[in-house]
Amino acid sequence: MAKAESGKALNQTRNDTPGNAKAASIATLNALLVDIIDTTNATRQAHWNVKGSHFYGLHTMFEKFYEMLAEQTDELAERAVQLGGMPDGTTQTVGAKTRISPYDPNLLDGLDHCRALAERYAQLARHLREGIDKVDEAGDADTADLITDVSREVDKSLWMLEAHLHGQG
Repeated sequence: MAKAESGKALNQTRNDTPGNAKAASIATLNALLVDIIDTTNATRQAHWNVKGSHFYGLHTMFEKFYEMLAEQTDELAERAVQLGGMPDGTTQTVGAKTRISPYDPNLLDGLDHCRALAERYAQLARHLREGIDKVDEAGDADTADLITDVSREVDKSLWMLEAHLHGQG
């Protein structure tokens, strides 16, 4: 039986993705899961605390973003399970393993939130593209396709954040 990168044996599944591809994909999915949960939490922080003349539009946009991220989180976690893995999105794991920069909990101004989120969405997007390459190299086209879908959604959100910052320097 193949083992995931963590050394844990994979759960039984009839999914015929090769064992080495499963292990690489599960490890990649778990790393991305941590990053997307952290980005979701940063987006919620912005949603809860945004102030200023753009309040309503940004409050609404941030809510749509964290809802989209929650859906994508579920897709990534479920793919890990489909491959025989065990997703780990606990608060402790996210805090210990995130690759996303810490979010300033004291931000209030809407455009400051846009700048901070744009930085983190760009980080997440980079990690997603790296993940696509890793699982594709390992031979798991289905997981690469799933991560590509997530990447497109994150890129779209990044574009919208950057549009709010146009002309801001």
